[in-house]
Amino acid sequence: MAFDLNLIKSVYAALPGRVVAARQALGHPLTLTEKILYSHLWDNAEPARFERGKSYVDFAPDRVAMQDATAQMALLQFMQSGRPKVAVPSTVHCDHLIQAKVGATEDLATAVDKNREVYDFLASVSNKYGIGFWKPGAGIIHQVVLENYAFPGGMMIGTDSHTVNAGGLGMVAIGVGGADASDVMAGFPWELLFPKLIGVKLTGKMNGWTSAKDVILKVAGILTVKGGTNKIVEYFGPGAESISCTGKGTICNMGAEIGATTSIFGYDEKMAEYLTGTGRADVAELANAVKEHLNGDPEVYANPEKYFDEVIEINLSELEPHINGPFTPDLAWPLSKFAAAVKENGWPQELSVGLIGSCTNSSYEDISRAASLARQATAKGLKAKSEFTITPGSEQVRFTVERDGFLGDFDQIGGLVLANACGPCIGQWARHGAEKQEKNSIITSFNRNFSKRADGNPNTHSFVASPEIVTAMAIAGDLTFNPMTDSLVNDKGESVKLDEPSGFEMPALGFAVEDAGYQEPAADGSQVQVVVSPTSDRLQLLEPFAPWEGTDLKGLRLLIKAKGKCTTDHISMAGPWLKYRGHLDNISNNMLIGAVNAFNEKTDSVLNQLTGEYGSVPAVQRIYKGAGEFSIVVGEENYGEGSSREHAAMEPRFLGVRVVLTKSFARIHETNLKKQGMLAITFANKEDYDKIQEWDTIDISGLTSFAEGTPLTLTLNHKDGSSESFPVVHSYNAQQIEWFRAGGALNLIRKGLA
Repeated sequence: MAFDLNLIKSVYAALPGRVVAARQALGHPLTLTEKILYSHLWDNAEPARFERGKSYVDFAPDRVAMQDATAQMALLQFMQSGRPKVAVPSTVHCDHLIQAKVGATEDLATAVDKNREVYDFLASVSNKYGIGFWKPGAGIIHQVVLENYAFPGGMMIGTDSHTVNAGGLGMVAIGVGGADASDVMAGFPWELLFPKLIGVKLTGKMNGWTSAKDVILKVAGILTVKGGTNKIVEYFGPGAESISCTGKGTICNMGAEIGATTSIFGYDEKMAEYLTGTGRADVAELANAVKEHLNGDPEVYANPEKYFDEVIEINLSELEPHINGPFTPDLAWPLSKFAAAVKENGWPQELSVGLIGSCTNSSYEDISRAASLARQATAKGLKAKSEFTITPGSEQVRFTVERDGFLGDFDQIGGLVLANACGPCIGQWARHGAEKQEKNSIITSFNRNFSKRADGNPNTHSFVASPEIVTAMAIAGDLTFNPMTDSLVNDKGESVKLDEPSGFEMPALGFAVEDAGYQEPAADGSQVQVVVSPTSDRLQLLEPFAPWEGTDLKGLRLLIKAKGKCTTDHISMAGPWLKYRGHLDNISNNMLIGAVNAFNEKTDSVLNQLTGEYGSVPAVQRIYKGAGEFSIVVGEENYGEGSSREHAAMEPRFLGVRVVLTKSFARIHETNLKKQGMLAITFANKEDYDKIQEWDTIDISGLTSFAEGTPLTLTLNHKDGSSESFPVVHSYNAQQIEWFRAGGALNLIRKGLA
């Protein structure tokens, strides 16, 4: 039986009429993306012809999902809204705070003990406000959502960039910051820049060593980490229908790495099979009744160039396994060319660790295919030469694959099963020896491979591949190994070759689980008490940010001019800092410590303009704040790429940074900055980045007449007494300008409900 079945019924009851109305309003056939977006307009608004990439539109998502690290801040904000209960179905999933160190059982027990205060807080807030709570060990948020909540044609937001995973079940699922989630839970509309559309036509059928992961690895190589910004990727074609539902989820999941707003597949038999196999035959039956509206119109797919802004075509029959990296998820290498790349670039050839799992690749199918290689290895006298870890995606998956013998297959070759959690994928990995910062290589089936992300070591060369390729590489212990062509020497000195992996999309005996880890909220939470200790170093109640003072911003100190890639991992690191995600003051001590200072090529070392000395970024900013000084941060392209963590916006705001100026922003981070009352602006001329000098103080003029589409003026006041001015641009609309004036969107919500 599905969760929220009445909600799904209401969505499907309204869907046909809304699709027809949208088709009439636009005057042309509709993509699947358009059907879902137009059927979720706020307050059943009349459909209009929105301009892709330019029109801001209010939507009404069906549900909200939050993982424990981001849920803390989202719920702290929601608690200020004055609502007695969430307005839409919402869930919290405890998956980010479990550190991988010894093994599943011990690591989970340690996490429950160390994070008890946070878990108790999240459980009590969930109980009070009608939020479903998934306990530690239940699984990774996106796998649990796919198994229980995602449904074709629905729309959801989640406080994690990989919320997009639910596109594998035909849902428009979008990663957001906690303030966006708080708005929707409080009953307000959710605003989105109406996206441009990329169509990816898949033909043929995968075979042999190729898997769904290779589709998105190739797409990432084509589009790069910012090629999908403010765009939705819609997959279609006969090849799409041949991919399993969880395989579709893998492809959509890693769409976050191209900056895409989300990715989506149309409803098909594979989705119906997955819904039925996960106990939701009733949802499949409902979807079958409206299936013509759960795909793009036939005319769209017959002539995709007319209806998409960009079209890519991939023949799955010819697709080769890929390995992407190091240090960026869009550096794509076909397997046949990877060994040469390793040697030519001097990357460490010996493989230290292979890791499979994560929210991207931890399904039953993924694990069964990887286990088939482990079983082969045992039969052929091989063991893993590298360390090898396995992370199941959910307790349901873990219980089922253990029942079916797959975990035993991994154990036979030396594999270590970790807890059903994010673990090393997000830096929750107590990797022995990482502190030595030795040059080494790892390969994972994760989604991101930024420097220092997995283990904190900047010299760890991290590569991304499918679980099958990772498993084969771990058995070989050598990055130049190509399992499609190369042989290995077994324990008897014989030359043996791995056969192609094989697996099962769904378990033949069905899924099974003893305790999925779900806690239903109280029917009436009015008497539930939520307590936050004033002396806690893990949780801190929020204070409203001050509203704009009504004047132009003058004399802003240049805090840092960041050089090169500056992701949310650089702005607000994860790993050991995750424990402070509910305490804004404490976590602000990691602000921008990973960003490279353009003036000295160092991290966490910036000029203090008040003393002339260099210091840590947050320490210098705290000095400015103590002196009543405000500051500005400058960055380059795709600033804020990666995670949806709004801490990367809240920390600068809290410490007194007023403006972030970049060549371009990643979508989620730009929205997060706006929501917190920050001024997020971009260079009108990107070469003006080079004009900024280390001792500059900076003025922003034009704020008293701040208006949509009107540039502002930035003035650099140089140390030698000279100054120069140039225009800077922004993407604020009228409502977002009000967020800025109020000091943050939450201040408006609080005022409206007072």
